[in-house]
Amino acid sequence: MPKIFMPLGDATEAMDTFYPFYRLQEDGYEVVVAGPEARLYHTVLHEIPPDSNVPWDITQERPGYFIKATLAFRDAKGADFAGAFISGGRAPEYIRYNQDLLRVIREIHQAGKPIACVCHGIEILTAAGIIGGKTVTTVPKCKLDAEQGGAKYVDQAVVLDGNIVTSRYWMDNAYLMKEFMRMLKAR
Repeated sequence: MPKIFMPLGDATEAMDTFYPFYRLQEDGYEVVVAGPEARLYHTVLHEIPPDSNVPWDITQERPGYFIKATLAFRDAKGADFAGAFISGGRAPEYIRYNQDLLRVIREIHQAGKPIACVCHGIEILTAAGIIGGKTVTTVPKCKLDAEQGGAKYVDQAVVLDGNIVTSRYWMDNAYLMKEFMRMLKAR
């Protein structure tokens, strides 16, 4: 069964993570959840409250489900995976400094394997140095992160450039997963 590398940490966005986690399994992929350590991690829900008495300009964060990482980044090797799925939330802001994570993402990218990325996950692609010269999308507030990585940012549901497919946020999951599944099956 082909394996998909899914890096995350505390505050990974629940919808960004669980939809692809189960969707990939439906098509026969083993999703290997990896983190700084092999342990249980907290997910969060990000949304702007629709009926707030005081409007919010940014997303509000609430606790979500837990998810278990069975692999530590330091023990991962890109050669073991058919591709990678990088979810969003606040986790990428913190785990992007992990050199083992960046090594694995670079190994997967250099092998030409598909990489899907949603929302704040772009911070990991930027830190890995693999989006220079590419066109990508991400949540609009991460446009600067994409541009600092040398990419051209566009605001659309899904963007495919080479072996990297990106989307803005969890509301684009269906578009992202359709393209990512096509890429995986084409290999």
